[in-house]
Order: sequence, then structure tokens, then C-alpha cells
Amino acid sequence: MTGTLLALGYGYTARALARRLAPQGWRLTGTTRSPEEAARRDEGNTEVHLWPGSDLAPLIAGASHVLATAAPGPEGDPFLPHVAGALAAHPPRWIGYLSTTGVYGDHGGQWVDEDTPLTPSTRRGQHRVAAEAAWQRLAAEAGLPLHIFRLAGIYGPGRGPFAKLRAGTARRIVKPGQVFSRIHVEDIAQVLEASIARPDPGAIYNVCDDDPAPPEDVIAHAANLLGLPVPPAEPFDAAEMTPMARSFYAESKKVRNDRIREDLGIRLRYPDYRSGLAALLAEEEKGG
Repeated sequence: MTGTLLALGYGYTARALARRLAPQGWRLTGTTRSPEEAARRDEGNTEVHLWPGSDLAPLIAGASHVLATAAPGPEGDPFLPHVAGALAAHPPRWIGYLSTTGVYGDHGGQWVDEDTPLTPSTRRGQHRVAAEAAWQRLAAEAGLPLHIFRLAGIYGPGRGPFAKLRAGTARRIVKPGQVFSRIHVEDIAQVLEASIARPDPGAIYNVCDDDPAPPEDVIAHAANLLGLPVPPAEPFDAAEMTPMARSFYAESKKVRNDRIREDLGIRLRYPDYRSGLAALLAEEEKGG
């Protein structure tokens, strides 16, 4: 199956998906706020349009599949008011909305799944809950094939702990009981591709690996891989952090990923941070 994928926000994750789809003959379009990015073409001659500034209606009309990746703000999803009419007039075969596991809020390190009530304690999480609901309302009103993907913390090429460890700026902030779930960007891409191949309108999927872990363990393991000293532990309560950085520690939970495996047949390429970090390092060494 091929088609035309429009990424509303052609960034890190959308590019990973494009790298999988382009060799199959897909046509790829996307939007960016960066004039420099709009001038680029990659992943099979992707057309990248500057937005705001481009008319989204013809892009929607020409798309068989739409991926919405932009983070919402206090006013909601930045794209939705500008694409709702076009989507209703020209329904694509598949719509994917990238959300976050932050919608679940704090569960004291306990497990959550897609049926867990949404009780975010951060503004970012609250904005995501509102954005999910807005997309769901549009889908219900217009009969659109919406799929929601709640992503854990994303890492991958160019997004990992190695650069900070080499620079001596990595920190091991320790908050007892704190655990995070993670996901390699290539595994996000394979989940999205699998959903496109097996659409299930209305479905919601957690996208995370099999091994939620304390953040200090990840930093220590990465340091060991590099043969560098493990940064000293810093107690969370005494650590100097920006309000944004501190807010990431406000919620602790383990996220179940059974649905992507059972419904989409996913076998994660990087089921834990150890395999993911080892692959990133091997890729760096190969390229460097």
C-alpha cells in the first residue's frame, strides 16, 4: 500500500516515518515553521511547506494519510482550527495524532494502560488531554479515522545522553521511586507504519518500550558504555533545576505497551534502553 502522507509538523518523528515510507513509493509532504527546513528536501524528495504561510487546504485534499505532530499550547492544537474544514471535506484514509503518556499524570510508579483515567498534573499534560479531546470531537462529527498515539520519552540519533556525558554536563538526578518510560524513534515509526497498514479508527496506543527505568540508571549505563565516569548522584530535593526540568519529575509511572504488540503485531527493535543506547553508540562509531 502506498499513498500521500501529510505531516502537520515535519520534525524528528515524522522524518523517521518518512524514511520507512519513501522507499515503498509514498509521496511525502509536510509543514515546518523554519524557512531553512522548508528549503530542504529529503526522504524521497519530500515537499516541505512553510506554515504559517502556506494554504493547508490543498495539502489536505491531496493527502491519503495525515499525521499531526505539533504540541498544543493554552489555545489548543495549533493546526486543528486551520484543517478541520478541509479534513471534513476531504477525509483521508488514516489520521494519526501524536500525544504523550503525560496525559496519565502521576501514578506513584505504578502501571498504567490506555484505559487508565487521564489525570495530568502538569500544564503540558493538561494541554494534551484537551487537544486529544478536540481531535476526537472532530473525528466523531466528521466521521474521520483518527488514531491517537501516546508517546513516552523519545530518544534516537542525535537525541541521547552521550553528548552531555562527553561534555561533562550530564546529571544523575535521583528521586526515590521515580521511573520513566522511553521509546526509540525508529520504534515509533514502525508503530505508525503498522497502524497505517492496519487502521482501526478510534484506537489509542501507548508507544513505549518494555522497561520503564529510573533516569539515573540510564545515565549510568550510558557512561559505562562510553568508558566515562558515572556522574555523581544528586538528590532531587537539593538539585538546582529549571522549573521545566523539575516538572518532568512531577509524575512517575510505568506504561504498558501490550496493545501495540497484540493489535499491531509490533516486535520492538529496541525493547529497552540498553539495546537502544548500544545501537546509538554503534551508529555513532560507524559514522564517525
